[in-house]
Amino acid sequence: MLIAQLSDPHVDVTRPGKAEALARAVAHLRALPMRPDAVLITGDCTEHGRADEYDTFEALTAPLDMPVYVVPGNHDDRAAMLARYGHLGTQRLDGFLHYVVDDFPVRLIGLDTQRPGSGSGELCDDRLAWLADRLAEAPDRPTLLFMHHPPLTSGLDVMDAIGLRGTQRLCDLVRAHPHVSRVVAGHVHMALTAGFDHSTVMTCPGTDHTFQPDLTQPERLVLQYQPPVALLHRWSERTGLLSFTHLLEDRPWLTLHDGRQWAPPEPDTGLPFR
Repeated sequence: MLIAQLSDPHVDVTRPGKAEALARAVAHLRALPMRPDAVLITGDCTEHGRADEYDTFEALTAPLDMPVYVVPGNHDDRAAMLARYGHLGTQRLDGFLHYVVDDFPVRLIGLDTQRPGSGSGELCDDRLAWLADRLAEAPDRPTLLFMHHPPLTSGLDVMDAIGLRGTQRLCDLVRAHPHVSRVVAGHVHMALTAGFDHSTVMTCPGTDHTFQPDLTQPERLVLQYQPPVALLHRWSERTGLLSFTHLLEDRPWLTLHDGRQWAPPEPDTGLPFR
């Protein structure tokens, strides 16, 4: 099974570059040699949560011919997303875009971390109780949780100020359920990996822009425009769940090893690949 993850497209009808970046990402996913079984988009689908932005977002993601699962971010409008995406999955939680996808070898659980009126996220008592029930239902199924706000401390002061409330209680739940293989999120606009008890938290950079930390000044945040990036999560019986960062840019695929031997030196330069 292959799961592709995009995040934080921030579609804004007044800034067409954001839509163009998402369109490039979608086209690239469609052209991958191994077709994703599902695509997760982990929040901030739009910049202002407006109807015309969601219309654009839907039009841009419509070419994806595999299931697409979304959760809201702090820039989104929960009511608008529930109206458009409230049918996703099963075992939904009233009032939130919480749901389960049971159609694949890996069980997917979408979590709504939005805290209206705030840039920070939250997992309240109702949302955590719902998750506890869902995790208890299938203790033998590898499970991936996807959300917008990551349950980690990024080290970036400005992002940690709008981080996730309820992280410790979520960690306690994950500790009690060793079948949770991965927790994936967005929000911080860069690729971060952190331990989360026995599991791993990973964040996906935004399709439009990424943040870069200044390791000498945690209060400073740097923005870069660069080719969009996805996370690809691949599961098999042999390997379990493996995750890697994938650059969404069209570049040639070079065969280094064909299963029998290494490729010969590159003809133009005479340099070996290894």
